[in-house]
Amino acid sequence: MNLRETVLDQLRTAIITGELAEGVLVSAPTLGQQLGVSATPVREAMMDLAREGLVETVKNKGFRVTQMSEKDLDDLAEIRQLLEPPTMRDIVGRIPDEAFDELIELADRCAAGAAGEDLVEYLRNDRAFHERVLSFAGNRQLTDLATSLRSRTRLYGITALAHEGRLTASAHEHHELVRLLRDGDGAGAEALMRSHIGHARSLWATGEQRTAEASAPADTPQGEAT
Repeated sequence: MNLRETVLDQLRTAIITGELAEGVLVSAPTLGQQLGVSATPVREAMMDLAREGLVETVKNKGFRVTQMSEKDLDDLAEIRQLLEPPTMRDIVGRIPDEAFDELIELADRCAAGAAGEDLVEYLRNDRAFHERVLSFAGNRQLTDLATSLRSRTRLYGITALAHEGRLTASAHEHHELVRLLRDGDGAGAEALMRSHIGHARSLWATGEQRTAEASAPADTPQGEAT
């Protein structure tokens, strides 16, 4: 991983977890100083984040963290519910045997990041895991859209969950998803993904449960999120 990618992961994590607050104006030189790098990789990373919708460019000033209302986040979760859970059922039987080793390795890295309270490591591998799983649908547009939606969510409760040790239990559900897909249990994989998205919008959003009808239908099985 090169410096730009490292900085990108650090800044993406800071935004998703709320360490960089919404609406805050930041400059590449200031962030570079905080991260111990020059302004160039920060500026390049911020341009990538602008394309992802996480920041907005402010001419001659820097970048502003995009503000997301509760309605915005509910809408993102609703779209994810339409895309990701049904895809889990569709990809059953389409994943090569050798690919499961790759997925297990990514799941292991997620678990290690959670256990070490390393949210940069956790979210980097969580993103890679889900992007790889979705790739077996053979639809690049779907994978890109779902990955973008995941990046734009906010998980302000995830830091507290990590400190309390609850993120580790959630991380291991990556392994459960791999098991369901390997066993050909499309219905189980779909239900698990639906539950994950609902919890990402509720438990992970604040560290506490909240009602999110758009992201967690009434018949959704309840469990931890990944």
